[in-house]
This record gives sequence, structure tokens and C-alpha cells, in this order.
Amino acid sequence: MRIRFRFRWIPFVVMLLLVALGVSLAQWQQRRAEEKLARAAKLQTGNLAAPLMLTAAPLPPSEAGAIEFRRVSVTGHFVPAWTVYLDNRPYQGQAGFHVLTPFQIDGSGMHVLVAQGWLPRNNQDRTKLPDYSTPAGTITIQGVVRLNAGHVMQLGTAPPLTPHAIVQNAEIAQLAQASGLVFQPILIEQTVDANHAPAASQLPVRDWPAPDLGADKHRGYAFQWYALALMAFLFFVLTGFRRANKQP
Repeated sequence: MRIRFRFRWIPFVVMLLLVALGVSLAQWQQRRAEEKLARAAKLQTGNLAAPLMLTAAPLPPSEAGAIEFRRVSVTGHFVPAWTVYLDNRPYQGQAGFHVLTPFQIDGSGMHVLVAQGWLPRNNQDRTKLPDYSTPAGTITIQGVVRLNAGHVMQLGTAPPLTPHAIVQNAEIAQLAQASGLVFQPILIEQTVDANHAPAASQLPVRDWPAPDLGADKHRGYAFQWYALALMAFLFFVLTGFRRANKQP
């Protein structure tokens, strides 16, 4: 018995399109996974390296990206008048805020935005903030460099930034424009108050979550797209043989 194959143009074209789509999307997911692995390596290297001393010299964007996830140390004083609070930042299942405060670098007019930590939200009155202490005077702090404070879904038009505003998101450039202060293009997630000025109980919680890298997730997506491409090819081949051998 001779095995025959029935070639048809329309299924062939559909198969090629599905294979091209599957392979293209799988390769895109693989590139995303490689980017996440590179970020993980960068994060590990930054944690192991000694803290950099942040100065008032303006950081160009390329240099700011190069020191992301690095530990830094900076001396100066907080400017609590322009503290803003990021809403919808839960911690261990509890609703709360991230406290963002400008930090003026010692001996200059340059500032860097510091995420002081997390505060719980009052469930009865959203606008009522718990008592906490921002250190006064010249101190040295340490933290990890991030390029922004992260984003959550924003419903409606974002309100303008004002002192002590409760907002969903806040960009460094927006705060600079609203306050008139000059900022470095980075944010510091504070981890250490080197001077140990206030008691620990008066400080916001500083248990920062690790970045969600998710390289394995992208690898899984890549496998699914490759499987789709393979299934499209096998379906075209098997149905071609089946239809041809059913004919008398």
C-alpha cells in the first residue's frame, strides 16, 4: 500500500502563519527571560558590592541605570515638608502606604527621593496617617537604588502632587516640577539609618520586596508558543496524509 500526501494551499498558508507566530512569540518570551536573568545577576552583584557614596553631582540617565539595585550611602537631611504617600501598597496582607520624602544632599541644592518605608492604613479613615518619625538634622542613610517607586493601576485622572498628598503613583520628574526641588534621577529604598536617630518603633517598616523577575514564567510562555507552532505543523502533515489515504 502506497502512502500518499494531499497538499492544499490554504491549510499550508495557515500552518505557516501559525508556525511563524508561535516561533516569533516564543523567541520574544525567551528574550524577556534573558533580560530578567540579567536583572537578577545585577541585583545579586549590587547586594554583594560595597555601598557607593552618592554625591550631589548630577547623574546622567545612563549612569543612573548602571547603578540600579546598587547599595548607596548618602549624607544630608530630609525635607519632610514635601513628603508624599503612595496608596495601595499592601504589606503582609494589610493595606498601607509607602512614604516618599526628598533628601537634600549635604552641602548642595541637589536632592534624592527616598522611600522611607511602609505605614499601615487606617481602615476607618483613609486620610489618617499613623504617627511616625522622620529624622531631623544631618544624617547618613543607606539604601538600594531603584529607578522609580513602582506603579499601580490609576483610575481616573491623577491629582496634582502637593505636600503630604496621598496618591496612587508619583514620578520623580513630577515631584521635581511640583516642588521646585532639583532631584537625582533615582530613588533610594532606605534600609539603614546610619545615625540611628529615632527609635526603631517610630520608623516605617523597611522590608522591601525583591523585584518580581519571573524568568521561569517567560520560559513557560516560550514553551507554550513553541508547542503551538509544532502542533500547527503536525496537524497540517497528519491531516494531509489522512485525507489522501482516505481517497479511493
